[in-house]
Formats: sequence, C-alpha cells, structure tokens
Amino acid sequence: MSIDERLAAVWLLIQSSPLTGLGLTLLVYCLAMKLYKESGHNPLINPVIVSVLIIIATLIITDTSYQQYFTGGELIHFLLGPATVSLAVPLYMQLHRIKKLLLPILITLVSSVFIGCFSAIYIADWLGASLATQISIAPKSVTTPVAMGISENIGGIVSLTAGLAVTTGVIGAILGTKIFSLMAIKDDSIKGIAMGLTSHGIGTARAFQVSDQMGAFSGLAMAITAFTTAFMLPWILSLAGFL
Repeated sequence: MSIDERLAAVWLLIQSSPLTGLGLTLLVYCLAMKLYKESGHNPLINPVIVSVLIIIATLIITDTSYQQYFTGGELIHFLLGPATVSLAVPLYMQLHRIKKLLLPILITLVSSVFIGCFSAIYIADWLGASLATQISIAPKSVTTPVAMGISENIGGIVSLTAGLAVTTGVIGAILGTKIFSLMAIKDDSIKGIAMGLTSHGIGTARAFQVSDQMGAFSGLAMAITAFTTAFMLPWILSLAGFL
C-alpha cells in the first residue's frame, strides 16, 4: 500500500469516527464563546451562529458529509433534553411570580401560536412559496428538536424547518434586547416571555445573560410554546385547509 493510500485510509477513519464530530463541535463552540466574550457579548457575534458557520465551512472544505459529522454530533444533540429539563430550577425560583401571571401568560402563549404560525404562512404564500415550504415555516418559533418533529408530522421539509428555527432564535437573541430598550420595557418577566415565545432556546440563553428572572420566564415560555404548538398546530392547519 502506497503512502497516499495509507493517508487516505487514515483520513477516512477520522471522518467516520464519532469522536471527530464531537471534538469538532466542542472545539468550535469553545472558540466561538471566547470570541463572544472578547467582543463584550456583542449579540452579532452569537456563539451559536458562529459555530454553525465554522462547522459548515469545515465540512465543505474537508468534504465530510453531514451524516459522518453527526455520528459524533448527536451525542451533544442528546444533551438538549437534560439541558431543557434543567430550566425547571430557575422556574421554581420564580414560582411565586409565575402563579400571579399565569392567566396572562397562557393567553399570550395561545395567541402567539396563532399569530406566529399564520403570519409566517401567509407572508410565505404572498412571496410565492410552495405549500410544503409554508408548512415548514409554521413551527419556526419552537425549539429546534420539537420543531423538526412537528414538521415531520405535518409533512413539512424537516431540514428547512431546522434551519429556520435556528435562524429565528439567533435573530431574536440579537434584536430582542434592543427592541425591549426601544420600547422602554423594563420588567424582566415580560421580556423573558417575549424572548421565549419568539426565540426559544437560543433566546433563552441570551435572556439568562440579562438576568435569572428573564431567563426563567423565557424558559417557561419556550417550554409551553413547544407543547402548545405541537398539540395545536396540526389541528389548526387541518381546519385552515393546509393539510
């Protein structure tokens, strides 16, 4: 076997190893977080989007398929569940405030499901998007794993939904706090609910950087929005004639 053939065999082994995807993800995210901190937590240098762009570029340059990368990346993907459950701790710390605001929160959440889904669908329709694309856009404001499951269930394009969900979260994390400042909103519970409704996990991470209270309410909104959308969206789209 020639040297080139040996190198090719070694590279193939590296590409197919689960440790490659896992190591790449951790390394890139650590670098992105360092850049984010050095920028003074500039929302434009969001570590999630920076990590995504670097990983995409790496996969293209090294000619590595997403399937090969995800054999290791799915180990981190699995941790999304425990990470979401851990939000129960700050929620418990804010339980007294949540009880007082429970009815307004529920009304806001249900309204957001209708407005968020149908505004996205009709704008996409106005711009000439196909029915499959419109359906894929509908769950964009739900945390990515749940959005993907909803999209698959209603006949959407799962990969498109995942990309839109991440993009929605990043945009919300970047613009959310600036919009709150412009609107002179000072109550962290209100800001948290708005962030969780529109920007799910990525927005919630940004909310925790502002305050524990804002993060707790954002986590609550994210969780209930995911549940409400998963339960209501197929039924709503069916009644509206989209399914």
